[in-house]
Amino acid sequence: MFRDDWGIPHVRAGGARELAYGQGYVTALDRAWQLHVEQHRVLGTSAAFLGADAADWDGLARRTRLADTARRCYERLDAGTAAWVAAYAEGVSDALADGAHERAPEFARTGSEPSAWEPWTPLGVWLSTHLLFAGFPAKLWRGELTRRLGPDAVPLFATDGPGTAGSNGWLVTGDRTASGAALLAGDPHRFIEDPGVYQQIHLASPGCDVVGLAVPGVPGLAHFGHTGQVAWAITNAMADYQDLYRERLRRTGGAVEAYGPGGWEEVAAHTETYQVAGGEPVTVEVVETERGTVVVGGPDAGPLPGEEGEEAANALALRHHPRVSGRLGFETLPALLTARTVADVSAAVDHWVEPVNVLLAADTEGGLLHRAAGYVPRRPAANRLGPVPAWEAGHAWQDEPEPLPEAPAGSWADPGLAVMANERGLAGPLGTEFAPPYRADRIRALLTARPGWRAGEMAAVHTDTYLASARPLLALLGRLDPAGLGEPARLLRERLLGWDRHMETGSVDAARYAAFRAEVVRTLAAHPALAGLTGPAGPARADGYPPVFRPWLFATARIAYALESLLTGGPVPEDQRLALVAAALETAAEDDSELPWGALHRLAPWQAVASGEEWPSVGGDHDCVLSTSSLPGITHLFARGPAARYVWDLARREDSLWAVPFGASGVPGDPHARDQLPLWREGGLVPVVTDFARLRPVPLPTPSDRSPAR
Repeated sequence: MFRDDWGIPHVRAGGARELAYGQGYVTALDRAWQLHVEQHRVLGTSAAFLGADAADWDGLARRTRLADTARRCYERLDAGTAAWVAAYAEGVSDALADGAHERAPEFARTGSEPSAWEPWTPLGVWLSTHLLFAGFPAKLWRGELTRRLGPDAVPLFATDGPGTAGSNGWLVTGDRTASGAALLAGDPHRFIEDPGVYQQIHLASPGCDVVGLAVPGVPGLAHFGHTGQVAWAITNAMADYQDLYRERLRRTGGAVEAYGPGGWEEVAAHTETYQVAGGEPVTVEVVETERGTVVVGGPDAGPLPGEEGEEAANALALRHHPRVSGRLGFETLPALLTARTVADVSAAVDHWVEPVNVLLAADTEGGLLHRAAGYVPRRPAANRLGPVPAWEAGHAWQDEPEPLPEAPAGSWADPGLAVMANERGLAGPLGTEFAPPYRADRIRALLTARPGWRAGEMAAVHTDTYLASARPLLALLGRLDPAGLGEPARLLRERLLGWDRHMETGSVDAARYAAFRAEVVRTLAAHPALAGLTGPAGPARADGYPPVFRPWLFATARIAYALESLLTGGPVPEDQRLALVAAALETAAEDDSELPWGALHRLAPWQAVASGEEWPSVGGDHDCVLSTSSLPGITHLFARGPAARYVWDLARREDSLWAVPFGASGVPGDPHARDQLPLWREGGLVPVVTDFARLRPVPLPTPSDRSPAR
């Protein structure tokens, strides 16, 4: 093992399994605490040392049978892939046994000890990380929306909400670059976690030499990589591939029955108990019907919110392909490491299951690839919108999945350029909620403005702060009669109409706009037409939904993300919308502070154990290319943003660049735990190093029998 000047690990081994072992070992050296938390989130045992805040997740992990699904998927792997994954898990276990966890103070703070990984644990980490990625809880929201405002309201909110993850990605062909070879760049948008959700790493063995961004706990480079001959990157396709079924459950003696298309049928059911640090143990009943695992309600529960009558459902079951088929697509991962062409990449991702992605790839021979990858079940359109009746056979999945779209280079709308930013584009047939086109349109505008792009110039695209989505609200502001406004409101109106619409950290005008927008959201949320969503009886407060799903049900956040639709249509009459904007302007104008956007818009990362650190200000906003998503009307702090940045250069891999929010190390106090944070904040990137002669060898720890992981 080696490291570069940024502490990024480089692993060289004699074969594929040894390389996987080394990747697992070095990941445990750098991320022992993170891996410990992820392992226990899979098992539904994290609350035993994290306390009540983790209890709801543990209940969901058990009810969805995450660990059992991971075992199933591992058992279905071919022998070579299974051995490769097991080698990674063995590397993690051996590093922990050698004392890797002793560097992480969180173990002592929580009184927890590491334990060995099972061969299937990496699959569990992947499942746990992505269980909520497709946003099946959004179907709860759409069901509530339909019940309260009617089906016509659903399209008004058909944009990515506060619980989704997205990305920017773009491919510039050699016709538009200075080198004549392609550049592939972007940034995945996820909830920012500390330690980070991506790990910069370099992996080399005979027939394999690849750099990329790994998910700690998972071998290989699933999302972003560069082998020297071919590079690939993904964004969230925003596809809908998980279903919720309304179930009618009853208890008959010692058994549980569900009402399916053929009538009452006995289903699998058992109870599990888990510990909660500082609290009482929690017992959950795990029920699995022919449709899926029950995630809401149960046989002893009352009707679901809004249900009544003889056909009232009292539970919701989740159906997703890994549980149904025992397939997760891990066969893709080792194949990507040895890819040489875009055809190799495409063949590798043919095995992929979830999450469903849009993929871009380019190789040194001029090959280009733009396609979707993953498994989307073929079923009725109603399944995509909300929970469907389990007892109606028409909602069953068909044997064959939906076809996956691909865009040959000759069909690209902009010759020499492909952009993916979660908009309703290539993957449109696969989903329901997509991002507005603002980020994608802005990226295209920036990249088509001139030729001759170089790798180092891509940072200007990563960090662009123009907020095109401000236009509809500012247009309404322009329609207000200044004569009908108070003096402070008139001045604020004039100021905002002259604003350049850039959400820069030093911009006072950006901060004033954000404050005005927040008042519009709050005023709109209080309007009688939306009171059924936001009042005391709103869906976020409805009995029957577990707390883990409530982020998808908070109406104020949903209104904030659907602001454009609600200001140009919807249940609030047009004249009242103007009056609403005027009232919000008057309220916002009462605060005449001159604080810049950066004073309000600060990073708020998730930590399993809070460190108490003060986090930096960052520019951007939800619909900027620099997508840093706060919750207008609730908070200006942001928790979702660029979880990494990359620029893959196909002319010369050593000219590639990357960055992560914090650093290569997940150990507090390590020199490389925070060294990339200032760069990430400003959009800086660090060089990709692949020459082992420029790296420093890392002495391995002396094996010890001190750890229970042994």
